[in-house]
Amino acid sequence: MELLCVGGMNKLFTGNSLLGLCLRQCNQIQAGESSPHLPAPTSWFSTRKSGQLWEEHSRSHFFPGTLPKPFIWADPGTIITMGRPVTIWCQGSLQAESYHLYKEQVSQPLGMWVAWNFRDKARFSIKSMSPNSAGQFQCIYNSSSGWSERSDYLQLVVTGMYSKPSFSAHPSPLVASGGNVSLLCNSKDTMDTFHLLKEGGAGPPQHRESRFSAGRHQAVFPVDSVNISHGGIYRCYGSFRFSSHVWSHPSDHVDLKVTGTFEKPSLSAHPGPSVTLGENVTLQCRSESWCDTFHLFKEGFIVPPQRLHWQNNTGPFQVNFTMSLVNSVHAGTYRCYSSHSTSPYLLSQPSDPLELIVSGANVTSLNAELGTMNRIVFLKEKREGKQAES
Repeated sequence: MELLCVGGMNKLFTGNSLLGLCLRQCNQIQAGESSPHLPAPTSWFSTRKSGQLWEEHSRSHFFPGTLPKPFIWADPGTIITMGRPVTIWCQGSLQAESYHLYKEQVSQPLGMWVAWNFRDKARFSIKSMSPNSAGQFQCIYNSSSGWSERSDYLQLVVTGMYSKPSFSAHPSPLVASGGNVSLLCNSKDTMDTFHLLKEGGAGPPQHRESRFSAGRHQAVFPVDSVNISHGGIYRCYGSFRFSSHVWSHPSDHVDLKVTGTFEKPSLSAHPGPSVTLGENVTLQCRSESWCDTFHLFKEGFIVPPQRLHWQNNTGPFQVNFTMSLVNSVHAGTYRCYSSHSTSPYLLSQPSDPLELIVSGANVTSLNAELGTMNRIVFLKEKREGKQAES
C-alpha cells in the first residue's frame, strides 16, 4: 500500500509498509541529488540525528508517549469504494515536529510527515483504495518535549469486493411512528457478517453475525419504537471473518418512511370507486394542511408507491392519480399519504382506505394478474442483481 504524506514547503513523502520510508520532493528529485530546501534523502537516513529519531520512534511503538494524543479522521469518510482516493488526517500540536501513521499488525510506520512549518496537523493520502489499504490506523507525533500518546483507532473499510447482498424491510418500509420494523440483509454467498448503514447518519454502522436459513446467509436488524430520526435511506454490506475491513458492493437501498407525522389526507375516486373494465378512473388525494408531495399505496402490491408533487401554487393541496383502461390488476384497497419535500421520509397519517372495484373482473383473473405482476417485479430485481454481480 502506497501512502503519499504531504509535508510543509511542498514536500512529498512516500511510505511503504515493507520498505520503510523514502523521501522524495514533488519535482521528483532522485535519491542522492541535492535540494535547496532539504538535505538529500540519503543523508536524511544516514545521519546520527535521524537514527536517534528512528530509535525513539521505535521505542514509542511499544511505550506510549506522554503528550496529549492526536485526533485522527478520514476524508471523505471511513467507508471507501475500491479504487477511490482517501486522505487520513492526524491533528496534534502546533509544536509537533513530525507525525507518524501506523497500521494494525504492521510494526513499522506506514508514513511520516515532517512539520517543517510546525503545523498542527498532517495528511496521509491513499491514491487508490484497495484491500491492502483497509484496516485499523493510529497516528502519533513528536516534539522537543517527547512523543505523544497514540490516537484512537481509525477503522478504514474498502467496499466493492464481493457481490451485493439482498436487502428488504419487513413487514413494510412504511412504518407508523412508534411501530417496529426489521431490516433483513441476506446473500447466497457465505458471508460471516452483515453491516447496516444509514445514508447521512451520524451513528456508526451496525454489525450482525449471519445465520444460515432457507438456503441463504442472513442477518436481521430490528428497529424498535420507530421515530422520525429513523426515516431515511438504508443499505447493507457483507464481509468475511478473515477480512472484516473488506466489504461487498452495497445492496440496493431501502427507503424507510415514518408515518403519522401530519394529519391524514382524504382519498376519493372519480367518477366513483366502482369502475367498468376498460374505463378510466382518477384517485384524488387531498390535504387540508400545507404539503407538496402525495404518495399512493396499494395493499398487497410490492411495486413502489406512486408519488406526485403538488403543482398549483394557488389552488387546494391535492393531486390526481389517473388510471387509464383499468383492468383487474387495478382493483384493490388504496391509501394515500402527504409529506413535505424538505422531509421526504416523514409522512402523514394514512387516509381512510378506498376500495376500488372493477366490474367485469373476476377474482380468479385478479389473483392471476396480480401474481404475474409480482413475478415480473421479482424477476426484474433478480436479473438486475445478476447483472450487478457480473
